[in-house]
Amino acid sequence: MVVSLAKGGNVSLTKADPGLKLVRVGLGWDIRLSDGADFDLDSSCFLLKADDKVRADSDFIFYNNKKSTCASVTHNGDNTSGAGDGDDETIDVDLSKVPPEVMKIMVAVTIHEAAGRKQNFGMVRSAYVRVTDVAKNVELARYDLTEDASVDTSMMFGELYRKDAEWKFRAVGQGFAGGLGPMAQSMGVNA
Repeated sequence: MVVSLAKGGNVSLTKADPGLKLVRVGLGWDIRLSDGADFDLDSSCFLLKADDKVRADSDFIFYNNKKSTCASVTHNGDNTSGAGDGDDETIDVDLSKVPPEVMKIMVAVTIHEAAGRKQNFGMVRSAYVRVTDVAKNVELARYDLTEDASVDTSMMFGELYRKDAEWKFRAVGQGFAGGLGPMAQSMGVNA
């Protein structure tokens, strides 16, 4: 059974299935009709310690750094058009390989060259993040972003996080001003 989350809501991923190992974070979106430049949305994630900072720049996973050094997180590639149904981009997380000092994996989406193209999330519709159990091919949690983020060019969609002995997922849906560079810097990446 899929748990549909509201902004700020969370669900345990491992309480019902303590053996859960590999999850896929799927991200999707559609672009409102526009006569301007093409949109290119990019997913990324940050492996964060308890202080919400990366351990090193290599903990910033995106289309140019597709695999974490610990081999727990893999970005499955950049979809530059967002065309088609289903997930536009995916990130795989092997929960059993996440180092113990990593307490949270923040998943974000940014609009490539948003300022130059005069684009923002107000021009994006039907955005979502979902978590699936890869082994069982079952969707565990989903968050459909419905909030108006008309001026933001980056958004934190959701986060996988540790709480005691469990892995949980939280629907974040928070816009971030300034794009990917400032977002990465706020999480300790030396951009």
